[in-house]
Amino acid sequence: MASGSWPMTNDLPIRLELVKPTRLVIQWSDGEQREYAVEDLRQQCPCATCREKRREKESAPPPLLSVIALEETQPLTISAMQPMGNYAYSIQFSDGHNTGIFALDLLKSLGSKMTTD
Repeated sequence: MASGSWPMTNDLPIRLELVKPTRLVIQWSDGEQREYAVEDLRQQCPCATCREKRREKESAPPPLLSVIALEETQPLTISAMQPMGNYAYSIQFSDGHNTGIFALDLLKSLGSKMTTD
């Protein structure tokens, strides 16, 4: 498996639900249910810009004084989520970011598996 890749899946989302403004639940066709923190999805955005920012952050020393934008002081939410063919979802976040295309394989590998009691 190549670096940065995730396991392949044939599973499809059959239900998506925002259970809280900051939590997404996806029911998969194999019966698995996974819960995602919106902040975690944003941090794992697969777009080229976000991948580059993650690489830079790993190698650069932290800034002495951080400046944050107004939208960064608000809870991060999903503004829109659109299917891209039958292989991915495009997620638009409340901070305005909308260029990440989350392949289903990536989505299935993220989040935490929910148990049914």
